[in-house]
Amino acid sequence: MAGLTVPVPQVSRTGIRRISQPQWVVIAMAIGVAVGWFFPDGPDAGTFRAIDLQVLSTIFLRLIKSMVAPLLFGTLVVGIAGHGDDLKRIGKLAIRSIVYFEIVTTAALAVGLLAVNVVKPGIGVSLASATAAPGVELATARPTLASVLEHTVPQSFFAAAVQNEALQITFFSIIFATALSQVQGPARMRIVSFCESLTVVMFNFVGLVMKLAPIAIGAAIAATVGKSGLGVLTHLAALVLTLYGSLVVFALLVLLPIATLFRVPIRRFWQATREPWLVAFSTASSEAALPLALRNMEEFGVPRRIVSFVLPAGYTFNMDGTTLYLAMASVFVAQAAGIRMPLSQQIVMMLTLMLTSKGMAAVPRASLVVLSGTLTQFGLPLQGVAVILGVDALMDMARTSVNVLGNCLATVVLARWR
Repeated sequence: MAGLTVPVPQVSRTGIRRISQPQWVVIAMAIGVAVGWFFPDGPDAGTFRAIDLQVLSTIFLRLIKSMVAPLLFGTLVVGIAGHGDDLKRIGKLAIRSIVYFEIVTTAALAVGLLAVNVVKPGIGVSLASATAAPGVELATARPTLASVLEHTVPQSFFAAAVQNEALQITFFSIIFATALSQVQGPARMRIVSFCESLTVVMFNFVGLVMKLAPIAIGAAIAATVGKSGLGVLTHLAALVLTLYGSLVVFALLVLLPIATLFRVPIRRFWQATREPWLVAFSTASSEAALPLALRNMEEFGVPRRIVSFVLPAGYTFNMDGTTLYLAMASVFVAQAAGIRMPLSQQIVMMLTLMLTSKGMAAVPRASLVVLSGTLTQFGLPLQGVAVILGVDALMDMARTSVNVLGNCLATVVLARWR
């Protein structure tokens, strides 16, 4: 019969099909812990070891990192050249971003110092058996303001893309897009249209690769537990638990009030960020979470030009979890060495960390480099770095996930800042 619309029956999802992607990730993490526990690495290990699964997470991370350059380039060009933005608007966004980043990272440092002074996790930890070699090597690589500024500007866009240097890609893309916005005629429209198509394809690419996330994340957790074991927590449990607790306090007392002040819908925001957060936590890699965070924040309603600028910039200027960790780890070493640091000296150290932590994107093993440089500057023993290395992987998971969560919130806040 003409005009009759036949309703299409909805197929209900039953059984395991009802489990969402984030739920699969949590399940995979639990399975990974069990696999790592039952198949540890060591001289008595059998033919199968949990660490052999590391290849699955490595492949996943390589796929994720391959998206960073095209995603950032495409989204920034479309966001700026496609909507007529100019350097004045970008400059205004940059200034607001830096103001916001400084306020939040200062709060993170304050929470870290308060937690380590209240709990005192370094009391009773011995540095006598630790070697200073790792700390000496890392302390020589301290970043300077000149190195940070130099690192921001790429010698070659393609070299920056190969190295996944998000800040360099962002810098080049902003200049390119600004130049493109001043071009008139079909040449501009062809490039903007290409970048729009590239962005659509890359967001679909993200969706395809993220289907592998539960397998890869479970493998990463299994390899970590299989290599280090859960027993690695015993002698430094106080430090690890203090860090995790202080990160929760930071989220509740700093990030949550900021979200409330700017009227961010908390439930919707968490739904948009929980998957990037889980990816960052399980892989201890901010890069691994970047493509998914870019897509989810845009779907959340943040303008493309803000998402593609603020998220990469946050990798240098808004490392909330890492700056909190640095404040805590520095005082932890002093406590373990039996060195009394008065509050005035801790405040000076906090101000120093506010500056030196901004160079973390310019060096590998960034947090340990900055920590080693800080210990040297304040006369604290570098053996503390060797002690912390034993549990650094577990702490890296927590601080990286908070970095991603804080940067996602920054995109929403700056979009609502009028």
